Amino acid sequence: MAKLLDLVESHPDVIVSIRAADLLAANEELIRRTRQELEQLITDTNTETYPSAKKVAEMLDVDKSTLWRWAKVGYLVPINVGGKRRYRMSDVKRILEGDKGCRT
Repeated sequence: MAKLLDLVESHPDVIVSIRAADLLAANEELIRRTRQELEQLITDTNTETYPSAKKVAEMLDVDKSTLWRWAKVGYLVPINVGGKRRYRMSDVKRILEGDKGCRT
């Protein structure tokens, strides 16, 4: 597959003869790879992580006291995981993307 892509990039006007069965197999392989990549992307996107206050403060470039104040007003509310204060990465991403609203 990579050799075919290299050929196309280096000689875009070349005419290639291919059996219909080989063309079908190549298309099925491309579809399989694309589907696998998309499924991995969806899985990675939907996986929630729970970083520590220290890590969140570093990501947002704020002091831990700012996180405490944000929790008080409902802007970034932590959760307790195993007796430790953690934050939902989805909430942190919301802030990084510029959403200024409070979590409901």
